[in-house]
Amino acid sequence: MKFNIFSKTRIFVIEMVDELKKCTWPTRAELVQSTGVVIFASLLLGLFTSICDFSLYQLIALCTKLVS
Repeated sequence: MKFNIFSKTRIFVIEMVDELKKCTWPTRAELVQSTGVVIFASLLLGLFTSICDFSLYQLIALCTKLVS
């Protein structure tokens, strides 16, 4: 039996909705807490990356100055 694109799409959407109903969704408190953790981790990683970048830049500038 051949399915056209519309019936395939309809079947896909029905199956997708059924699967989403099985999911456990976070509460508002869990969502806010998780968002806070992600923001804090992103800021921490950004700070670490900035410090490493600045340090390496200064080290390379020093080495370049010594060679010149």
